[in-house]
Amino acid sequence: MKALLLTEYKTMEVTDVAEPEVGADDVLVQVQACGICGSDIHGYDGSTGRRIPPLVMGHEAAGVVVSTGDNVTDLQPGDRVTFDSMVSCGRCDFCREGNGNLCDNRMVLGVSCGEYRRHGAFAERISVPRRIVYRIPDTLAFEHAALVEAVSVAVHAVNVTPIKLGDTAVVVGAGMIGLLTLQAARAAGATQIIAVDLNDKRLGVAKELGADHILRGDQCDVAQAVRDLTDGKGANVALEVVGATPTIVTAIESVRKGGHVTLVGNVSPKIELPLQSVVTREISLQGTCGCNGEYPQCIDLMARGVINVEPLITAKISLADSPEWFKRLYEGDPEQMKVVVCPQT
Repeated sequence: MKALLLTEYKTMEVTDVAEPEVGADDVLVQVQACGICGSDIHGYDGSTGRRIPPLVMGHEAAGVVVSTGDNVTDLQPGDRVTFDSMVSCGRCDFCREGNGNLCDNRMVLGVSCGEYRRHGAFAERISVPRRIVYRIPDTLAFEHAALVEAVSVAVHAVNVTPIKLGDTAVVVGAGMIGLLTLQAARAAGATQIIAVDLNDKRLGVAKELGADHILRGDQCDVAQAVRDLTDGKGANVALEVVGATPTIVTAIESVRKGGHVTLVGNVSPKIELPLQSVVTREISLQGTCGCNGEYPQCIDLMARGVINVEPLITAKISLADSPEWFKRLYEGDPEQMKVVVCPQT
């Protein structure tokens, strides 16, 4: 079958690879759509250490069931499905406690980090365990369903954030996940959403998707602007979706005393923390990783239009065009937000 293979860093080739093996508990899926994630772009040059060639990347996908293993009886060929990006073991203490996203033995589709190699969905077909596969309704387009994985990251982040009806939420970073996070925060009850970014186009999309106020982080004192919008108090919660010192400081300084900051982004492995501000104002900091069983919730939110991903998709491309698009995205294209590969076209 054809697949997009990272043969060496900064080199992608569409080539023939072996058909995936389908175990007794697995499902073979014909991939109809697979989104290019920022982590794939970072892995393209080897900077993350988690995309060691040769590797088929891609973990945001949806498609059609081709066949199933002997133990799978509740899915049939032709069923429309999506699947989680993470394969947890189901046996460790974290899995048994219901925290599969913290699994000691987890593997991520499209990742090769030295400890394991798990080929992903930039391919015509992929085999995945039945336990991470979810049906999608006929009304949900494949290119939209491919983004359930990204939506689940945002929804999980909001689920671990103590948002109450009527709260003000600041979302720092209006990239793909940030734009999904602001929609999830609205769905969770926040009635005033303030989006912060450095890109006017992204802020325009944030406004389109429900942000009440948009702030250019390089053109104003964000914390003061947030206080001006909240009777001098600051926001109840902030969700930081970049992962760098300046944006984390912005999130912390934007919340009120006793406020809560959820850290979603992780671009930088280490940051400087304004410790006194956190300690003296009793700010709660919460990390969040991936998702933990939110797929059905996300599929429902998307199917009902509560979370809208269509404005985030800026291009739909073929497998053959993917190598050039990876170069384009790696070099930096501010006009692109989510590019979806369609391996069957």
